[in-house]
Amino acid sequence: MDRREAVKSVAFLIGGALSATTIATLFDSCNTPGKNSDNLFTADQEKLVTEIADIIIPTTAKSPGAKAANVGPFITMMVKECYPEDAQKAFVKGLEDIEERSNKDFGKSFLEISVKERQELITKVRDETIAAQKAEKDKSDENKAGEKTVKDENKEIKPEIEKPGNPMAVKEKPKTAPQFFAIARDLTMLGFFTSEIGATQAYEYIAIPGRYDGDVKMKPGQKVYS
Repeated sequence: MDRREAVKSVAFLIGGALSATTIATLFDSCNTPGKNSDNLFTADQEKLVTEIADIIIPTTAKSPGAKAANVGPFITMMVKECYPEDAQKAFVKGLEDIEERSNKDFGKSFLEISVKERQELITKVRDETIAAQKAEKDKSDENKAGEKTVKDENKEIKPEIEKPGNPMAVKEKPKTAPQFFAIARDLTMLGFFTSEIGATQAYEYIAIPGRYDGDVKMKPGQKVYS
């Protein structure tokens, strides 16, 4: 399996944790990237992406972090070659906002502030993104509630695509406004867990598992298998 297939497979497995923007991009097989993507990022913005990814997945006692797994270049490559123009603009705008807020709050570039200050700033951006996504979902739910629903014996009949267990439901998430942090988080997870470090050190890696066991007993705190 090459990395393109690995990324799609991991995206499918963690689909519920990914934004609709990333799901739509991956399941469209990166067919609609924005135009003029070659010079999308400055050199400093590429460094900034690497440092932000390392805040999202830092090095721990059990595994190296996103920087060691070379996730930064993966993120910039994916944004340039796969994401549509509106998502590319949202991502670049997000990087510009991070720099602006770092200079305003700490008097320095994000690349120059401490890890604690970076964590503080990224946590604020994350919380703002979650709030914006919740507001967008609430508005979408209100619109759905106003639409006519088909009922059978007082039970709502959902379209086939929305039924539990249908894997294509992941693909059919409604289109939402692209959010910088959501894209950065999505691609950090996908880049890390499809890297050699992520697959062999963050996960429990067995090179030759030998046989399929559908009932493995897990111990508290044990890593999941790659």
